[in-house]
Amino acid sequence: MCSLYSTIQLYIMIFNFTNRSVSLNFSRGGKSSICKVVFHNMQPLDTLYLESTSNPTVEHFSTLIDLAVMELPGQLNYFEPNYDSERLFKSVGALVYVIDSQDEYMSAITNLAMIMEYAYKVNPSINIEVLIHKVDGLSEEFKVDAQRDIMRRTGEELLELGMDGAQVSFYLTSIFDHSIYEAFSRIVQKLIPELSFLENMLDNLTQHSKIEKAFLFDINSKIYVSTDSNPVDVQIYEICAEFVDISIDLHDLYKATANNNKIQDGKALRPRDLKNVSQLENGTILYLRQMIRGLALVAIIRPDGMDMESCLTVTDYNVDNYKKSLEEVWADSKITTSNSFITQS
Repeated sequence: MCSLYSTIQLYIMIFNFTNRSVSLNFSRGGKSSICKVVFHNMQPLDTLYLESTSNPTVEHFSTLIDLAVMELPGQLNYFEPNYDSERLFKSVGALVYVIDSQDEYMSAITNLAMIMEYAYKVNPSINIEVLIHKVDGLSEEFKVDAQRDIMRRTGEELLELGMDGAQVSFYLTSIFDHSIYEAFSRIVQKLIPELSFLENMLDNLTQHSKIEKAFLFDINSKIYVSTDSNPVDVQIYEICAEFVDISIDLHDLYKATANNNKIQDGKALRPRDLKNVSQLENGTILYLRQMIRGLALVAIIRPDGMDMESCLTVTDYNVDNYKKSLEEVWADSKITTSNSFITQS
């Protein structure tokens, strides 16, 4: 049996850069908004009232992976002797740097290159992830142009520092659509050593069911920690993510209270795990089943002539086996606290 996540350390560090000559831009960079929307289910419009971050903060989120999010305000210089920057960067799995696409970003790119130079010296295995943020207000053409320009200028800065071989991933993101969740899903997956093992399990599930696409979601953040090997269609992902929200809302609305839990042999029965099935007008079935540690399997099923009841019977049987496999793997696994960082311009 494979020991899942026995060595993973996933920390998300939110390192906020502020151009001190334009300090008013600090509160609108988007770093805190990203954290609140992704990890606290805050509505995007409500983030307009967030105050600026003044002190470093760390929050922990436990699902199949133990994720820690560290938010660092931009007015502090973390390379001063007061801060143990070496220890800070050494424990990090990924550094996520946020650039405001609607602001002047040359200073942000220069700062990113400097941080990368230091980070690679103390932690050569660190992943560098750049969020080109707030693209919701840009045209498609301008989004592409901005991404190319940022990538080109970053490459030039790294070349000057002798780091032309450094690997950097870039994502176009916004808190007003699912792009921010998709970006974080890909970032988290890079830090899971046994990702291929999880993908193979989902491939095996889809091959023996009528499942067209399957995701293993963290139901609290809507980050998917794994999916099958079929390409991810953004629209399919959005549908599945929305189905997670709907399922949770319905579950909270109708869940049993302490007074009406069923009793059997003098013992209260555990409430049933979250499950939701819905059939669309075109016959496609949306299927959600709770797994372990805050995770849920969400799948798109196309019956292809099979009646819905028979199709779901086969799916339920295969999903039961999939869940047992996850539980067996988890029972033999140990997770250490994980680290990943976000930096914001």
